[in-house]
Amino acid sequence: MNYTKIVCAAGALALLQMASSCELDETLQGQLSLNQIPKGDPAALLQGVYNAQRDPIQGHVSVFALQEVSTDSRIMPTRGPDWDDNGKWRALYNHTWDPNNERVRDTFNQLEGIIFASTDLLRFDPSVQQQAESRFLRAWATFLLLDLYDQVLYREPGGALNELAKVRKGSEALDFIVSELNAIQKDLPDGPAGRANKDAARVLLMKCYLNRGVYANRQAPTFAPADMNQVITLADQIINSNKYSFTPNYFDNFAPNNTAIGLENIFTQPNTFGNAGPTRDLWKFVSHYNMRPVDGYNGPAVPASLYDLFEANDKRRGQVYDIPGGPANPGRRINVGFLIGQQYNLITDAPLTTRGGAPLVFTKDINLSETGPDLEAKGIRPIKYPVDYVSEGKGGNGCENDHVTFRLADVLLMKAEAILRGGTATSAGSYGSTALAIVNSLRTHPSRGASALPSLNLDILLDERGRELYSESWRRNDMIRFGKFLAARKDKPQSDPKYLIYPIPKSQADVNSNITQNPGY
Repeated sequence: MNYTKIVCAAGALALLQMASSCELDETLQGQLSLNQIPKGDPAALLQGVYNAQRDPIQGHVSVFALQEVSTDSRIMPTRGPDWDDNGKWRALYNHTWDPNNERVRDTFNQLEGIIFASTDLLRFDPSVQQQAESRFLRAWATFLLLDLYDQVLYREPGGALNELAKVRKGSEALDFIVSELNAIQKDLPDGPAGRANKDAARVLLMKCYLNRGVYANRQAPTFAPADMNQVITLADQIINSNKYSFTPNYFDNFAPNNTAIGLENIFTQPNTFGNAGPTRDLWKFVSHYNMRPVDGYNGPAVPASLYDLFEANDKRRGQVYDIPGGPANPGRRINVGFLIGQQYNLITDAPLTTRGGAPLVFTKDINLSETGPDLEAKGIRPIKYPVDYVSEGKGGNGCENDHVTFRLADVLLMKAEAILRGGTATSAGSYGSTALAIVNSLRTHPSRGASALPSLNLDILLDERGRELYSESWRRNDMIRFGKFLAARKDKPQSDPKYLIYPIPKSQADVNSNITQNPGY
């Protein structure tokens, strides 16, 4: 008998998907030939692949947890008896995880589920565009696995399930992604943002070229001018399309109606009430139990160091945002960005209290373990996605906020970084040709309202990426590329270099001899 680990992910059809991401140990008694397997509907299967992205990429517990909680931009404190969760959040923040960590294990399995489903679709005679979209989604999941684990399990379309999955590592995996994106780009649609599209492929290629040196040597990456010029060329293609522009309000990109008003968004995951991913967790997790009408979980916060990166007039730090269908907010209280200080009921403007009756005053001060009488109120709370109050009012787990993966601001910041790292400066659009001019075009736009920087270097650019892209699952990727990920910070000492890569889950490594556990684990 042969034993193999089969990873499956949420989706449309039982052939590929179940209600939630899972892993099954199967005993296979034989192998069906391709003509013995019922033909699936490629359109339905492709939608299943899109749906399979939701659990790992949206919300707070999978890719977000590994990419943000492990950095200086998010802290998941234990609040007395709340949020201990057997120490799994502290392990991410402190860089003490191991191959059995639940977050590490589940994220790996979920992303591999996308690869399995997108590859399996290819044997059901998809159209040229359906094939290209599926291969893009596979390339995107492969990129995330490469970035997080440095190893990617894969099978060829129609490959035997009773044979061990093969492994691509490091630069080999990156080369595969680049070749796939170049091969399929012409067959992808021009849009919309909610589908795999040509510009989404360009942005993912930018990420590949910008990080090529990282995946070759994470401790001491080098950046070839040729790779940086590729980043710049791709950025200019996106800019010169004139399809994307800054929104009147920064938070329009993340609002419940961001499909219509998110003018920067290049690639998103569409959500509709009753058929949505866990993007709502990005406001539910941080909101206090007594906040109305959100009624949150009172979990994570942001360290004061991130809040202090912003100028007082920077609109990205926080503002009053009129949300369609939202409460009247008669006191005009800040409801997006970073919530700090006394909090109010947005329906009545009455001051809120903790469960013990003390004023609910969010403070800068936050520790990884909180035990004092004010533990419920500790920490600044980030709300990047304006609350979908209409869906909240209906109950359930729905939201209309499409989850943002790629947008114009990131394209501009990557172009500026590529210039700083030795690429040839170019002029595209109205953003200028120098790295400083490009960054200042972003900062000084009325949607941000920050002052122009007098100068720019890599450290300042990393800070700007923190300001612009907080809560968008790019912070760990950025900090590793800029050489800052292992550094000591509040409640965390200097980390061992092994933590630049997550371990392969023990449950996977134990059953596949093609896997070599990552060094140090």
